[in-house]
Amino acid sequence: MPGNKAIAYREPGVVEVVDIDYPTFELRDGPGVNPANVGRKVPHGVILKTVATNICGSDQHMVRGRTTAPPGLILGHEITGEVVEKGSDVEFLDVGDIVSVPFNIACGRCRNCKERRTGICLNVNPERPGSAYGYVDMGGWVGGQAEYVLVPYADFNALRFPDRDQALEKIMDLTMLSDIFPTGFHGCVSAGVEVGSTVYVAGAGPVGLAAAASAHLLGAAVVIVGDLNPDRLAQARSFGCETVDVSAGPVGDQIAQILGEPEVDCSVDAVGFEARGHGADASTEQPAAVLNSLMEVTHAGGSLGIPGLYVTGDPGAATEAGKVGSLSLRLGLGWAKSHTFTTGQCPVMKYHRGLMKAILHDKVEIAKAVNAQAIPLEEAPTGYQAFDEGAAKKFVLNPNGYIRTS
Repeated sequence: MPGNKAIAYREPGVVEVVDIDYPTFELRDGPGVNPANVGRKVPHGVILKTVATNICGSDQHMVRGRTTAPPGLILGHEITGEVVEKGSDVEFLDVGDIVSVPFNIACGRCRNCKERRTGICLNVNPERPGSAYGYVDMGGWVGGQAEYVLVPYADFNALRFPDRDQALEKIMDLTMLSDIFPTGFHGCVSAGVEVGSTVYVAGAGPVGLAAAASAHLLGAAVVIVGDLNPDRLAQARSFGCETVDVSAGPVGDQIAQILGEPEVDCSVDAVGFEARGHGADASTEQPAAVLNSLMEVTHAGGSLGIPGLYVTGDPGAATEAGKVGSLSLRLGLGWAKSHTFTTGQCPVMKYHRGLMKAILHDKVEIAKAVNAQAIPLEEAPTGYQAFDEGAAKKFVLNPNGYIRTS
């Protein structure tokens, strides 16, 4: 039986490469595993040899110590892999298939799954609706920043790529299907982006850049991306976005310089709860700043897509209210402008097959948009540090050498 190296969270600011058990078709006890899930049999699962697994901004929240993640938690919810073993109940996948795995873990049987709301499956997390690999309070399913990983309910969850050689050729794009591409796309769809829309995306990290690329794919006339980081803003401009530096003054004033008016049709929050203030307040953390600014710059009757992460427990928050996820929202403004808000995990399976086709038929270059860079698993700690320092890159881990880097 092969070994299994993985990336574990140790303490705020520290991740390390560790040796863990090779997966079996049973969920074992370990850091973050819900006690009610220990011993859960998974005959409906597959074991994947990881082809690509990505560092995500949501992982970074945990690594910064901004959640209640326990030491030793194996990280990673963005998984693409090759089936090397299958459980006795798996019918439609075969050893050798290469698949994309949605970060949402979904049973396919509950009411929400049958209604395509796979981000809030009722059966995989005993604590609350919704689950994910390698994430705090999400049931304890072992993360995929590893050489091998178990995927439950595999016939339902896994998206098989139709051609192995084509998949490996486009793997740097296809690896984005597990999370950030559908998440950014969902932010745009829920914001109402359509042909001719003017769109403001707050945040030029990987999800924000994926949202901007999605807005182009959906036919937006103008896509404006806001951030504090000049390198990330330059990355947004590299594929046709306009940009605003939120530290330079009111977002609406800068949008007016681009559009001739201070409002957009649609807006997307790709920042989440670690938001900073705008203008003179850009150096301070203000978790409601992005949402309040989006209400200001979105036209009356418009919608806000909110794929940015907000949490119920933030031990690093500056206020007691922030520690339980309470924000000082200008809800009266949103009410007065009849805004619609869409929050929560992206239901990846609602979008990933169509986005796969867009990649395979050269309609989008998502890896180029987010500036993806492959690194060995052993360099994950360096990747986390660079990402935390604001690198304008999406780091893709290459645990088993499938990705050609030369």
